[in-house]
Amino acid sequence: MENKAIPATSKYPDKPITLIVPYGVGGGTDLVARLLEKRALEYLGQPLVIVNKPGGAGTIGWNEVAGSSDGYTLGMTGVEIILQPLYGQTKYHYLTALDPLAQIAELSIVMVVQDTQPWKDLDELIRYAKKHPGEIKFGHGGMGTTGHVAGEMLAKSADIRLEQVPFQGSAEATASLLGGHIQVLFTNPASVKEHVKNGTVRILAVASEHRLKDPVFANAPTFREQGLDVVCSNWHVIAAPKDLPVEVKNKLVKGFEAIINDPEFQKNIEKLGFEFSYLGPKESQEKWLTENQKLSKTVQETGILDKIKAQKK
Repeated sequence: MENKAIPATSKYPDKPITLIVPYGVGGGTDLVARLLEKRALEYLGQPLVIVNKPGGAGTIGWNEVAGSSDGYTLGMTGVEIILQPLYGQTKYHYLTALDPLAQIAELSIVMVVQDTQPWKDLDELIRYAKKHPGEIKFGHGGMGTTGHVAGEMLAKSADIRLEQVPFQGSAEATASLLGGHIQVLFTNPASVKEHVKNGTVRILAVASEHRLKDPVFANAPTFREQGLDVVCSNWHVIAAPKDLPVEVKNKLVKGFEAIINDPEFQKNIEKLGFEFSYLGPKESQEKWLTENQKLSKTVQETGILDKIKAQKK
């Protein structure tokens, strides 16, 4: 379907492009968007204007992207575009309402505690939780996000009861951990990297298949190394509304590919604690479909789906 909102696609883009970050300022997704912003004029020919629209575990921002039609509103997405429709009705089915333009990086969820907490490793925390059910509060970036899922997976796998506390993004959740309002945080590595380096935060486990490559996190064991089947990863993908004119989409794909494959950009991504992993539109779309099948099965078989639905009521 031709998009009549862009009558002269050959001149596209002829004004700044809005990039919606569906989480708060300072979180991992926001930090990646700010890196794109720095190189946009050089490779896209127009500036990127970052707009933070937190809320609804990402859905508020994605609804705006999916409902736009001018080619000047894009969005940062993560695995929550798959997770949120599993938990209940959303305004759009994001896998069909959005088109991936490029995957930038992958990231695993890390489980961290404040350094003042007594638990030196995961086993100590689990033993404490068994003796004090429901006393430990874990924070995450929003209901049904990967951080939330990882926390619920741990509780089920270890047969312990944890109290979940949702926030409007990883930056807010991290601040709450540092303030002592929650005892545990499940978040992306970028949000806590500096705190790990300065010793105020301690990593107990990484929810990935393998340990992270970043030297700051390299000594942190995975959950599986510690006998628990908790694997939960995320990714950063730039997405556009469906049915953009082919010429417009191609220009965006080409521009973002150039930004993402710039060696300086890759270096900065890895400095944040992310694993650089570029995928084009076709490969990203295939990954979305594969992840959708895997996650649908996981949340149903573990009982997490029913639990999150109940918590959302």
